Amino acid sequence: MLDTLKTCKICPHNCGANRQEGKVGRCKSKNTVKIALYSIHNFEEPCISGKNGSGTIFFSNCNLNCIFCQNYEISQQGRGKEISIQELADIFINQQENNVENINLVTPTSYVPQIIEALKIAKCKGLKIPIVYNTNGYEKVETIQMLKGYIDIYLPDLKYSDNLLAKRLSNVDNYFEIATDSIKEMYKQVGQAIFDENGMMKKGVIIRHLVLPNHILNSRRVLKWINDNLPKCYVSVMAQYFPTYKAKDIPDINRKLSKKEYKSIENYLYRLNLENGYIQELGEHEEEYVPKWKF
Repeated sequence: MLDTLKTCKICPHNCGANRQEGKVGRCKSKNTVKIALYSIHNFEEPCISGKNGSGTIFFSNCNLNCIFCQNYEISQQGRGKEISIQELADIFINQQENNVENINLVTPTSYVPQIIEALKIAKCKGLKIPIVYNTNGYEKVETIQMLKGYIDIYLPDLKYSDNLLAKRLSNVDNYFEIATDSIKEMYKQVGQAIFDENGMMKKGVIIRHLVLPNHILNSRRVLKWINDNLPKCYVSVMAQYFPTYKAKDIPDINRKLSKKEYKSIENYLYRLNLENGYIQELGEHEEEYVPKWKF
């Protein structure tokens, strides 16, 4: 599994970096795992956080370069601590011992081979709670197929229906086609959502979409694609956007959502045939939900 790092083609950039020799690719990741925080998180969707919280591990670096990233210190600036695969496995066990609802892998794409090895170790030591793959959606189908049997819940973003917008705001090509193909594979792999008696998701997919100011058509087209292709899939529409990182200087995204924009998306969502999901309330203090990085 780790041999794939010799010529890394884990994500759609296919940059081919020899990470085994410590070289960095497009995502700036090496052969070691790098994390910025592991914690108990209570602000995911209700069926993920539940009563006891989600056992999150925030990985450093990212294969997108979103100029509005709320976690830019770790995703773009590389803040974090390098750990071994064994240490990652120990974190999984530690989180389970804290009685969390699941293990939540946040921005894990760059580290899929190491995560699989760590999960093998942890499962031998008794890891049994659901594993959540919390991703930006820019994934290769082949990489998602590698994760079969290791991931119980997929939590992908579907950020853009507009590839030009994706290129401008996240510096990636063909985002929509790549993300939708990978999401279809996730759904094919784990199927319709399964919940326990307490309403906690044990298996399934929740597609997240962050609504951007001045780009309501982008959001409508994302939701329409989900409605047309995966109508029984869970959807989480997020209204927590606030301008941070480089977005403060970009005219079309340098403000929060307006009430009118929020209401427009809310009304559109209710007109669709989507059966399941959540829509986040429009708040005033979204900045408070950004984690405080440990490393």
